[in-house]
Amino acid sequence: MKRCMTLLVLLMALSAQAAEMVVTENPDTKLKTWKKSDRGFSLELVQLLPEFVQATYSSRDLPPALYNSMRGYCIFGTIARNETDAPLAYRVADWRFVTADGKKHRLRTKSQWVKVWAKLGADFSYSILPDDMTFEAGDWAQGFTTPKIAPGTHFDLIYTWRQHGKTYTDKLENLACPSGTGIR
Repeated sequence: MKRCMTLLVLLMALSAQAAEMVVTENPDTKLKTWKKSDRGFSLELVQLLPEFVQATYSSRDLPPALYNSMRGYCIFGTIARNETDAPLAYRVADWRFVTADGKKHRLRTKSQWVKVWAKLGADFSYSILPDDMTFEAGDWAQGFTTPKIAPGTHFDLIYTWRQHGKTYTDKLENLACPSGTGIR
């Protein structure tokens, strides 16, 4: 009986920690969304069309050079949430995207984009996911995430977060830059 209880507790702990990725597709646009929630940290990536990104910047009267600086990058809308009752933190500089060849690549962070855009004469920083954030219970953030990949490329995103002095790692698998899109 004791062995059965131990096994039951172990199985419950493993199932509570197992995170399931949910993939949805917009029936009209065919754009996909990937979402995963693990240990109270939720991360969601949404495919975006280049026209949407360009319209976002154009509507703010930003110079075309700002949008053009993003050529070669695939842009995803990203939503990060703290679904726990205690603070947690993430740092985009620690995240990596992994291409089909198994190579790990860094994402360009918000701070890095702001420096590029400042050189172009644009004082703008609101569109990119914040670099380094600590969330209180229920807090969330959103912004663009920018892997430098070609349209149609599939990749995994390895991301980390910290809570109660521990660092956790998870992965969104088989993400894709929409085919025929990407900032060209």
